[in-house]
Amino acid sequence: MSFQCGIVGLPNVGKSTLFNALTVSNVPTENYPFCTIEPHVGIVELPDPRLHKLANIYRPEKVIPATVEFIDIAGLVQGASRGEGLGNQFLGQIRQTEAVIHIVRCFEESNISHINENIDPVRDAETIKTEFILKDLDTLEKQRVKKEKLSKSGDKVIIRELEILNRLTEHCNAGHRAKTFHASDNELLFFHSLQLLTQKPILYVANVNDNEITNDNKNENVRAIFNFAKQEGNTAIRICAAIEQEIAFLPEEEKSLFLTEYNLPEPGLNKVIRAGFELLDLHTFFTGGDKQVRAWTIKKGTTAVQAAGKIHTDFVRGFIKADVYRYDELMKYGSEHNISERGLARQEGKSYIVRDGDCIFFKFNT
Repeated sequence: MSFQCGIVGLPNVGKSTLFNALTVSNVPTENYPFCTIEPHVGIVELPDPRLHKLANIYRPEKVIPATVEFIDIAGLVQGASRGEGLGNQFLGQIRQTEAVIHIVRCFEESNISHINENIDPVRDAETIKTEFILKDLDTLEKQRVKKEKLSKSGDKVIIRELEILNRLTEHCNAGHRAKTFHASDNELLFFHSLQLLTQKPILYVANVNDNEITNDNKNENVRAIFNFAKQEGNTAIRICAAIEQEIAFLPEEEKSLFLTEYNLPEPGLNKVIRAGFELLDLHTFFTGGDKQVRAWTIKKGTTAVQAAGKIHTDFVRGFIKADVYRYDELMKYGSEHNISERGLARQEGKSYIVRDGDCIFFKFNT
């Protein structure tokens, strides 16, 4: 299963251009609003050089990377929460994702129209934030009406949920995201079940032109959106989506020459993919053998038995133990055998918290 990031933004800010680059696809990018009507979905490999170094040790038949799923959602507009510009449909699509990548335009280009006629990324970000909050308030109101009717039975669980909804409504009415709402441990299950839009983490992507991306100094618009993201407790990065699309479609042998020409250490897409991975609070463990070397995606804090279940449910029922090798030790000593001889291999039980870079062999009863 891939974890999903929804790519959102106002019309004509570069969403589909970025999606094309990420997925090496050819989504239309015409210069008019709502060019993207149905969401486009692409599964993207996580750039991780560790995987191929492990493959050099195990010499497997297959190498399978970790992946993140990106969804290109049509441009949102002011009034989306009331259905403007097919807003209800698009906001519903965002609800199904685990995180949001918000593209904001930070470049001037007379040939590409802007829905608000001038460039102001913070205003644009505030527009979508407002629409998200309004949609969440609509969701909360519907839940409140439902729970008020049910609470007349005196059900203590329903009454407690209604109280949470009232507090959440007050919080969002004050212009705050649900992400900043304080829920106690015993309230979290209900809170997360609401799937509120403003509960999701956001990565702001400042889309600049090709002259800007080679300049170490950020322009005024980029600085503004970086500060806005920081104040919200979110993250921002800077890329040029047009350049990234061009790089993505080049033959492999020409990509390094292109990057050198623009003085770029790596494709900006790698930053987007890794940031998306971080945004979802994910990390990677590995399994290796002569059949395959594979990177597995898990949430941080996942236990050994839960990680085993990612591979197969039988591993959960029959879990015995996990033989754990650290990636850096495999690189240093060259094999599991050499690590074991030095007493560095560990045997862990069900409750072990899997760390990024763990190489694991699970033992289980059939």
